[in-house]
Amino acid sequence: MKKGLLISIALIFSVAVSAQDVDGFVNRQLQTYPKSRLLDIYKSCFQDYMGAEHLVSDRQRVKAYLDEELNTTSLDDLMPWYYEPCGIDSSYYRVSIRAIKESIVSEDLLLNAFIRSANGRSSESRQARLDGRVVTDEGEANSKKRPSVESWSERWHKIIGTIDQMKLDMPNYQEDKQFIDSVLSVGKYAISHSPDYRETYHPHYRIVERSIFEKEIKSLIDKKKITQ
Repeated sequence: MKKGLLISIALIFSVAVSAQDVDGFVNRQLQTYPKSRLLDIYKSCFQDYMGAEHLVSDRQRVKAYLDEELNTTSLDDLMPWYYEPCGIDSSYYRVSIRAIKESIVSEDLLLNAFIRSANGRSSESRQARLDGRVVTDEGEANSKKRPSVESWSERWHKIIGTIDQMKLDMPNYQEDKQFIDSVLSVGKYAISHSPDYRETYHPHYRIVERSIFEKEIKSLIDKKKITQ
């Protein structure tokens, strides 16, 4: 098969998303987080597709930021969950710092999982997940490639097309939609949670790639949940 055709097929897989999957995800998001705005739906979707917002080059700086967050956040500030999947495909998970504060997961374990996830997501891993293949951890960990902003922009426009048809009564919908378009138009993709979401739900988590999460973190949390 010619290289150009392979690229075209990969692009189709990377952008394709069903209206049913979008509808299901959005309704779950709004049921769990009624104060969500379009910004928050978008953020979960790009985390699912792109992973963490930045590559990590300074481990000490990232650790210092996590230390500060742990020291200034109480358990009462946090949502009751320990983890939740991102977006539509659940390629990444949000792992709450609650897992550290309750001594279920060590700070080093979550920090290392986050850094490896931020730096090691490969396009091969992404495509394997879409078509059901399995790739090795080494294949994921050794590549610093991630899906392009262009492919994410195409996918988002598929997603927002379905959301538009849902006729949701979300505050600031058109304003948020235009802001997202303005970010994508300059080749960027990362945004913050909406003020409404931050004030209501106090999000404190780290993004971990699914295979790392399932192999290294999930069993520790599930074991704790069973004993509660």
